[in-house]
Amino acid sequence: MKISMKLAAFAAFAAALPAFAQIKINDNLSVTGWTVGSYHYLTTKGAAPVQNTSSDSFNVDAALLGATITPTKDVTGTISLYYKPSSEGGINGTGTEEVTILDANVAYDAGNGITITAGKYLSALGYESYYAISDNMITLANQNFLAPIPGYHTGVKVDYAPDKTTTMGIGVVDSLYGANATSTEGDGHLEHNFGTEGYVQYTGVENLTVWAGAGYDSKGGPQNPNHSVYVLDLWASYQVTKTLAVAAEEIYKDGGKQPFGILATDKGSNWLTYLQYNFTDKLSSWFSVSGEDVSNATVAGVSIKGPRYYMLSVSPAYAITANLSVKAQYSYTKFSNFTAKSANFFGVEVGFKF
Repeated sequence: MKISMKLAAFAAFAAALPAFAQIKINDNLSVTGWTVGSYHYLTTKGAAPVQNTSSDSFNVDAALLGATITPTKDVTGTISLYYKPSSEGGINGTGTEEVTILDANVAYDAGNGITITAGKYLSALGYESYYAISDNMITLANQNFLAPIPGYHTGVKVDYAPDKTTTMGIGVVDSLYGANATSTEGDGHLEHNFGTEGYVQYTGVENLTVWAGAGYDSKGGPQNPNHSVYVLDLWASYQVTKTLAVAAEEIYKDGGKQPFGILATDKGSNWLTYLQYNFTDKLSSWFSVSGEDVSNATVAGVSIKGPRYYMLSVSPAYAITANLSVKAQYSYTKFSNFTAKSANFFGVEVGFKF
């Protein structure tokens, strides 16, 4: 009964979305949106004395409705509403809130390749998408322990494109990392702490994109009030042929999230490799090998090893229409220095966008 009720809720929500697509769009207004629902099944082999476990879930994972307003050719306003059900942790990770405003910003095209944006916006860091509808797979290839990629924050940034092959940007925000587990907002303060991030992207070699960025949270940030946090991120993607693409990313983070509540200065690295192959115009698949290594830390004078893992994943996807798609994923994860030895994940996801 519980599963059938969730299925009915998802069907009703998805059925309502095409009505939004019928909203009249004029020269000054555009509307977009998406929703994603999925079934997950997870088995975990525990390290003694932890027991082996299995669990499943069937939910509407998330939804977004956004609008872009262009009152003049130089000014663009963006606002979006984001929904994540309490069964998935909600928008704050605790399940107590389900809806929030994600984007709320105004961008000004100053000319000569310079764009100034102020308000609430998504971090530029990270190869994988923040949005479930745009993810290569159902789950992310990293973010498990260190969670090195920021989400949304509030501030001011300047992007500069001196030519057609180079783009760079820098911004100052209320905090690099979010004030909640899902990073849907910053901490809202600059006086005692602040964040900053910058990046450079180069596309001067045909079919190749190279991206490098860095971020910094001053002492007193929401993830660690006793230690400043910085992150370095490098990724590249290459379109080998019309049907084959590859990508790789390396991220280093120091002083960030403390998922076990005992690591005084968590630091370490994430890495991922992706291969995408398009079998037909509608059928494609992502293949991924990824991992994470949390460095040793000293707690109460005792050196302890942080957790490590590597993950193997395959995620085929089929585009039923331009707006409706379905994907599946199988992942095997091998852990060390952790309460679990290994895990198997299987999922099926349906996504609708307009």
